[in-house]
Amino acid sequence: TGHLAAALLLKPERAAADCAQLAFAAAVAAAETVAHFAPRAEVRVKWPNDVLANGRKIVGILLESASGGGAAPEWLAVGIGINLMRFPEGTETPATAIAALGERAPEPRDALLCLATSFAKWYEVWRTGGFAPIRDAWLARAANLGGRIRARLANEETSGVFEGINETGALILREAGAKLRLI
Repeated sequence: TGHLAAALLLKPERAAADCAQLAFAAAVAAAETVAHFAPRAEVRVKWPNDVLANGRKIVGILLESASGGGAAPEWLAVGIGINLMRFPEGTETPATAIAALGERAPEPRDALLCLATSFAKWYEVWRTGGFAPIRDAWLARAANLGGRIRARLANEETSGVFEGINETGALILREAGAKLRLI
């Protein structure tokens, strides 16, 4: 208890590769939800799937899908967890909750309504206008844009300057020697 765990189930009409862009739409929607209930907090998004409040993780996002062999997935589940009353201690990335920000934590149903309304808006933007407006909204909220970051990959870790995300959502990292790398 003390948090919202929601899964939005979709049947997108686009290719599975494009559906990964919905993680960014979910992040923008979750950031709007947190900002609604914690208006004094600095709410930012962190590539690829977190929302931060005052530099601490408050939202996690996970996408899962099932392919039926066609271009579009049979279904896509967008999982979003928001810390309302409590947050986990001792995590690698320090966490927080709306209540820990000095705000009254909303009831989970109220947070869900706000989140679902915001996600529906951004899903429609993505569906009709493509990724560019989602990318712009995400970048406007990006944490540490232009700053040094560390990126962990399956078999390595790298660091550099966070230059942004490209038109597909890949992280643009300026590594040593001014080499640009897409992750």
